[in-house]
Amino acid sequence: MKNLIEQFIYFMEVERGVSDNTIQSYRRDIVKFSKYLDRIKKEVSSVKRDTIVDYLMFLKDQGLSPSSIARNLAALKTFWKFLVSERFVRGNAAAIVETPKTWKTIPEVLNAAEVEKLLDTPPDRGWMGIRDRAILELMYATGLRVSEVTNLKMSDINDVAGFVKCYGKGGKERIVPYGSAAKRSMSRYMERSRKKLVKKTPDDHLFLSRLGKKISRQSLWKIIKKYASLAGIKKHITPHMLRHSFATHLLEGGAELRGVQEMLGHSDISTTQIYTHINKERLRKVHEKFHPRA
Repeated sequence: MKNLIEQFIYFMEVERGVSDNTIQSYRRDIVKFSKYLDRIKKEVSSVKRDTIVDYLMFLKDQGLSPSSIARNLAALKTFWKFLVSERFVRGNAAAIVETPKTWKTIPEVLNAAEVEKLLDTPPDRGWMGIRDRAILELMYATGLRVSEVTNLKMSDINDVAGFVKCYGKGGKERIVPYGSAAKRSMSRYMERSRKKLVKKTPDDHLFLSRLGKKISRQSLWKIIKKYASLAGIKKHITPHMLRHSFATHLLEGGAELRGVQEMLGHSDISTTQIYTHINKERLRKVHEKFHPRA
């Protein structure tokens, strides 16, 4: 199984040109499945649909979120397509395994007041506070994914016009505008913080660590979690929460679904449509709480 995984990773990396983040995700998910097969003493050649369904239920019992389970299934489907195409196995055991509709859960978001508290929490002094405020402002202003923010280059920012260019899933380029609040924070970061972070061998990435290198996804996640805690936000914070809030608040404000889809970089509008349900769900909860006959 280990050899098959390495051949699959090589195929995805070299022949399909898949991004490093996706490669690492595939590797983690398939190695996890390999360990499950070892646990139940089953060879990959003998895996049937029931084996994969049982594995998904095992992941659910382990406490994985529906989105994480769906991601694991997507990795297995891609892996099995490879195994069949290379004739390592005869049948595609994963092809007929469907993702339950219940996995399309409504993401939790911050309300406008919580966003204000979060964005106002980083101190407006010192290179770290100024940098962190710029990061949070830009994430909320654009809805960029964490990985997209860490990969931004200086050349991707037009701070005069207020546009950022980023490369999403599959290397697809998109242009997203951002407003005056983010522009102020970005300008302050460029003038006061970034110059101090650049070392002798300059790194062209927009957001830098104290070592002068590209800030990592893990560091960005810690920044979000840190300031959410300092702001007294009790919700379960996730790296995508500012992205979810960006989309929800735009739609609540009357933005067109197609425009939000384009800014988020969704290839399928059904992915964006989930945000239209968030406000309805919030209204339903308000009705249940306050209506005398709810």
